[in-house]
Amino acid sequence: MENPVLIFGATGLGLVALDIFQRNNVVVYGLLDDNTSLHNTEIDQYLVLGSTDDDGFLKLIGKKCEAFVAVEERSLRRNLVEMLNDRRHIMPVNAIHDTAVVSTLAEIGHGNLIAARAVVNVKASIGHHNLIQSGAIVDHGATIGDYVNIGAGSVIGSGVIVENDAFIGAGATLIAGVKIGQGASVGAGSVVVENVPAGGRVFGNPAQKV
Repeated sequence: MENPVLIFGATGLGLVALDIFQRNNVVVYGLLDDNTSLHNTEIDQYLVLGSTDDDGFLKLIGKKCEAFVAVEERSLRRNLVEMLNDRRHIMPVNAIHDTAVVSTLAEIGHGNLIAARAVVNVKASIGHHNLIQSGAIVDHGATIGDYVNIGAGSVIGSGVIVENDAFIGAGATLIAGVKIGQGASVGAGSVVVENVPAGGRVFGNPAQKV
């Protein structure tokens, strides 16, 4: 990445993203956060510059800076991405930890966070603005939509389809070939052996409707 990156979010996921970019020797211009108490404070020598809608900093994005949205709340993350699309006509970059293993034969979209020791195997397809947490495995031929959260240590089996806005809790296992519908939620530690409909919520081993 030639340009420095501006991180949207200065807590939690923002710190994870900051660590990833530091480890990848990417220059971080600064961070933006809507919590005004953080403004003009430093995080490991990086300054929280202002709010996420500050035009003075937004105008840098595109020509002089890249952007990464590091916000866990899905609706807020989507709003920030749409704002960047509409006002700056750009897509956020990916943040991929240097210990993650991402196959060169996998397809990766924009704005994804792939955390430490995660694995994205051959012919897997990752959409846009997903959170793939530490140690998660997306096996070969699996398809992940947009704005999906895959918890730490989860296993997404081969050929699994996870549609937009789904939530996969930490340590869950999705058996090969199952489909998780749009907006569905899989509880932490669950073992999913059959399809989950859109908006469905399942938990347990084997996972049952909640």
